Amino acid sequence: MSKGGGHGGHGGGRRKKHEEHEEHENHERWLVSGFDMMTLLFVLFVVLYAMSSIDVAKFTAFAAGAREGGGAPITILNDGAAIDAPTENDSPLLPVQVAQEAAIDGTAQTEAEQAAAVAAAEAKARAVAAEAQSAYDQLAAARAAIAAALAAAGQSGAAQFVIDERGLVVRVVSDPVLFAPESAALMPQGVTVLNAMGPAIDDLPNLVRVEGHANSLPVTRGGPWPSNWELSAVRATTVLRHLVDANGVGQNRMSAVGYSDTRPLVPDTDPSYVTVNRRVDVVLQSTASPEANALLPGIEAATQATQATQADGTTSEGSQE
Repeated sequence: MSKGGGHGGHGGGRRKKHEEHEEHENHERWLVSGFDMMTLLFVLFVVLYAMSSIDVAKFTAFAAGAREGGGAPITILNDGAAIDAPTENDSPLLPVQVAQEAAIDGTAQTEAEQAAAVAAAEAKARAVAAEAQSAYDQLAAARAAIAAALAAAGQSGAAQFVIDERGLVVRVVSDPVLFAPESAALMPQGVTVLNAMGPAIDDLPNLVRVEGHANSLPVTRGGPWPSNWELSAVRATTVLRHLVDANGVGQNRMSAVGYSDTRPLVPDTDPSYVTVNRRVDVVLQSTASPEANALLPGIEAATQATQATQADGTTSEGSQE
């Protein structure tokens, strides 16, 4: 009996020990992380909603004002929204000029800035004018050198000169100086003219652009040229090749183009259009900036007017004597 009780007591003791080591797994632990995730998502959507409710009109106006701020003062309302300059129908809220608020005494700083801007513009204009005058003097000297070379070769009337925004333009009439009608072979007089011009051009630093021009008369059907485009272009390259091969002008300075009859000097109603518009222009390109080159035609016109006035005065004095 006692043995059975002992066994029963032993069995009861083992069950108690087993109950002390037994652990129950918590299957609801994921709920904590789930609630945390839901809280974060809720906060995220609240923030996104707050951002989406921004005043689109004010934001757009602010962005536009920020872009334009480099060239004009930005005006703001007292609620911080940027707007354009107020008009009669604008909000009654008074705008504040940022430029004036930034200055200690307002008007004095604005006037100083305006004076500085005017002084800078005047300085730039003087620099551009000086550059243009320097470029014109160099081109005028080149014109004098080429004219003297042609005069020495007995070809004073073979070319005309003009200085425009491109540079010095030496206009050589094709017929009858350079080429016969519908021909791209140099005539003897054309060889003489180019040989006189070549050394003078070679001594200059300018890039050289040879431009071929034709009149509006169509080429002979079935002839060597499909159109005046090919004729004007080949004439230009013929002059270029002669200046390079026979006169040593650096080919890296040269270029050629054909304009057909698209840039006439005189209209077809002019009796001389056939010969005047058929020409080759040798352009010595200006080395100045585009801003300075734009002033060259004005300087040329003023120079020509002054020379004409002086010539008229000299003629009048001679007639009185």
